[in-house]
Amino acid sequence: MDHLNPTQTLATWITALRPGDIPAATRRDGLRTFVNWLGCAVGGATHETVDRALAAVAPFSGPARATVLGRRERLDELHAALINGISSHVLDYDDTHLKTIIHPAGPVASAVLAVAEPRRDSGRELLTAVTIGVAVACRIGNSVYPDHYDRGWHITGTTGVFGAAAAVGWLLRLSPQQMAWALGIAATQASGLREMFGTMTKSLHPGRAAQNGAMAAFLAHAGFDSSERGIEAKRGFAHVLSTKQSFGEITEGLGERWEASLNSYKPFACGIVIHPTIDGCCQLREEFGSLASQAIEVELHTHPLVLELTGKTAPKTGLEGKFSVYHSAAMALIHGDGSPTAFTDAAVLDPAVVALRQRIRVVTHPDMHEASVRIIIKLADGKVVERHVERAIGSLERPLDEAALSRKFVGQAAPVLSEAGSRRLLDLAWSLEEAADAGELLGAAVPAQRSA
Repeated sequence: MDHLNPTQTLATWITALRPGDIPAATRRDGLRTFVNWLGCAVGGATHETVDRALAAVAPFSGPARATVLGRRERLDELHAALINGISSHVLDYDDTHLKTIIHPAGPVASAVLAVAEPRRDSGRELLTAVTIGVAVACRIGNSVYPDHYDRGWHITGTTGVFGAAAAVGWLLRLSPQQMAWALGIAATQASGLREMFGTMTKSLHPGRAAQNGAMAAFLAHAGFDSSERGIEAKRGFAHVLSTKQSFGEITEGLGERWEASLNSYKPFACGIVIHPTIDGCCQLREEFGSLASQAIEVELHTHPLVLELTGKTAPKTGLEGKFSVYHSAAMALIHGDGSPTAFTDAAVLDPAVVALRQRIRVVTHPDMHEASVRIIIKLADGKVVERHVERAIGSLERPLDEAALSRKFVGQAAPVLSEAGSRRLLDLAWSLEEAADAGELLGAAVPAQRSA
């Protein structure tokens, strides 16, 4: 593969791909990614972030051809991609490509489903597009991570736009020339700042990446040109937004190494680096009972990145709580909870939770792995309890199986669609490849009436 021209190499590879070129095991990995994303999008649909985004953009929507998951509203394809991308990420419960911390399904699947619905593309085509888009977003992420992320870019937004453009471009059957343009148009729209973590704007990043990526594909399809070296040029994406450019990560092993196989799925609805702490605190609570009233001090020994990303000591909102290792540890020790209910405004302001998190101290060790934690709890009677978590549940080493993914799906979707409705949608999602029309599942993704 040509490492010097990754944009054109990707464009040629994407446009030549056919569903049968993707191994069966990889397609199953892509399906798991899609099912997890769908549950997250429906589960987040009634969050106030989605309410406000819809109120802002619905007046500007074009023809109502695409479903807003978990809602009664319908929008044009680009605005549906935006809103579904927001709702899929707002709970911070979505998939994670652990090598780069990219959440690829939000940008990619949100764009693909919105575009596929009015086109009546098959489930097999939709799944192929999603798997391609995940590969493109994560390969480009591999080429610039961690330097790009360390500079302050939210990599889900910045690389997700490429994945969305590639996926929708594949559905539109772009030529290699058009696909190179689409990737260039995506490159000039790559954005998302880590400063926004803990606010509604964080979930805007995958939403805009979905919307902008789909628009890039539509523009290229219409002959709208761009640089054909949008990724690698001196003033292109990789050189402007990163101090690292490893273009071999983009081009090596295309068609052999699939990034969907490296995806993981969250058991806890918050930043991934907090998961070992929640896992360990839940284990301690299960073994010793509630330790909150007895704990004089809780020490969390972990990598500095954990404090950098989730060091909010006094979160004021549920969204901020998702970026507080202090809040997350307190909720896990008191309630054994790391689900969306642990990250509401009420949970963050609970006096018992506030009191405990004030007794939590984080000690950082650069030599520790960022996915591990050592928890030490000093009790009032002088005893000390400890737990070391090398890798949290949900990691590649301890993955959620399909039964766990199904339970997670129903747990999120049932409050929006009802228990029976969520199970019906889940069955349709797992059977996606058999659907002649991918949009068949969307009727089940809309509530009979807006949940209270």
